Amino acid sequence: MTLAVDGCRISEPADWDTARLLAYALPTPTPARSVPLAAAVGRTLAAPLRAAAPLPGFDNSAMDGYAVRGPGPWRVVGRVLAGCRLVPAPLAEQTAVEIATGAAVPDGTDRVVPYEIADRHGEWVHAACSDRRHIRRRAEYARPGQELAPAGTIVTPPLLGLAASVGQDALPVHAAPRARLLLTGDELVRRGRPGWGRVRDAIGPMMRPLLVAWGAELLDPRTVGDEPARFHSAVADSVADADLTVVCGASSVGPADGLHSALARLDAVVHVDGVACRPGHPQVLAQVGHRWIVGLPGNPYAALVAALTLVDPVLTALTGRRLPDLVTGTLLDPVRSDGRHTRIVPVRRGPEGFRVVNGVHPGFLGGAAVADAYAVVAPGTAGQHDVPLLTLP
Repeated sequence: MTLAVDGCRISEPADWDTARLLAYALPTPTPARSVPLAAAVGRTLAAPLRAAAPLPGFDNSAMDGYAVRGPGPWRVVGRVLAGCRLVPAPLAEQTAVEIATGAAVPDGTDRVVPYEIADRHGEWVHAACSDRRHIRRRAEYARPGQELAPAGTIVTPPLLGLAASVGQDALPVHAAPRARLLLTGDELVRRGRPGWGRVRDAIGPMMRPLLVAWGAELLDPRTVGDEPARFHSAVADSVADADLTVVCGASSVGPADGLHSALARLDAVVHVDGVACRPGHPQVLAQVGHRWIVGLPGNPYAALVAALTLVDPVLTALTGRRLPDLVTGTLLDPVRSDGRHTRIVPVRRGPEGFRVVNGVHPGFLGGAAVADAYAVVAPGTAGQHDVPLLTLP
């Protein structure tokens, strides 16, 4: 789906699909930089991976055995091992050399006879005829300049190995976007058992590994109380060096929710101000220059829903990746809908489909913690049906 973006503020709550697509369509990828292979894993290719050298670089044996020429039997006249710097002498008719996997085959070689089917007596080798040659020809896998992976590919350990095998020492990747958590609320405590009137922070421990798994470089998290001037300063300071600032709490319109006033003082462009979903309605997507701010609700499960809705797509865009299509699954249980809001419900996988986890509340992560996925139930749907599924990294 192509979504036209005009940068205008959405004055009404966005539907869930629109909010998610906006969060992906608006940001542009971070700048590209060339980094050594060891530093590239987990990043995204900013340009295609191309072969710098042919692979293989020379004709070589795919098996341990005998490189032979002509019809058998063959007289063994030598041995060739992998890594030998000397070019082996060409084979004469009905001769062979013992050869190791990866060793250069002599000119004139017709095939490699594996040890498993060879029968050697003294200096002579016998074997039944076979159509398999067991020779890897030069540039059979990759030619110099050939594209092996497109831009936007996530750099995995196998891709690092592939890059090394074709002669690359560095890769062009998008820089990891810098992300910071702003944890808000005078009532929060960070460790131990909360006293009366206090609440243990659950969003920070949940969000930190999520941001890293979604490709961000995590900057120092900061805490801020509800006093407006300090709240505004904390947001402004974070925007100065973070590509993405995730404000945990303060995104609603209550007396202690200061995000909207801080955004106004920053002259931020608010692209999403509320999403028609349950839970997680009071979520915000805003922009200050080329920096991004996402406001999450203060209830932990609602915050997780908002992070899946906005934070994940923003980081997907900043890292230069493609927003994947959501997989679907059969939801076996009915989900109550008011006809206006998308419901995001934790589900567990069963033999015939997915079952809703009971006892789910916006302020409680019990259901989310044991879920296999989170079903996206559109307004007005009921009964057994296929639904999109959100999953954690």
